[in-house]
Amino acid sequence: MTTFNPELVDEDNPELTRADFAAMIPAEKFFADRGLPMPRKRGDRGAQKTPTKKPVYIRLSPEVITAFKATGKGWQARIDSALKQWLNTHPTQ
Repeated sequence: MTTFNPELVDEDNPELTRADFAAMIPAEKFFADRGLPMPRKRGDRGAQKTPTKKPVYIRLSPEVITAFKATGKGWQARIDSALKQWLNTHPTQ
């Protein structure tokens, strides 16, 4: 038997009751009733027809990562773009 620990009570996020569960509806119905599209799951883009990028592990200086992350979402694509620009000005052979 578990004992009640008042220190583990979260006043801002109370435990759900049976009435709370009874009032719940499926997400699909919630959005459909409001005429809204169902949000896509994160990473739910589907398979790429032709993968255009390859995952790699690369070590970058903290300054580079901080600067690119500060530009917001898509920072990894901007690093890719910066490297492509560098390749255009620095022939490999």
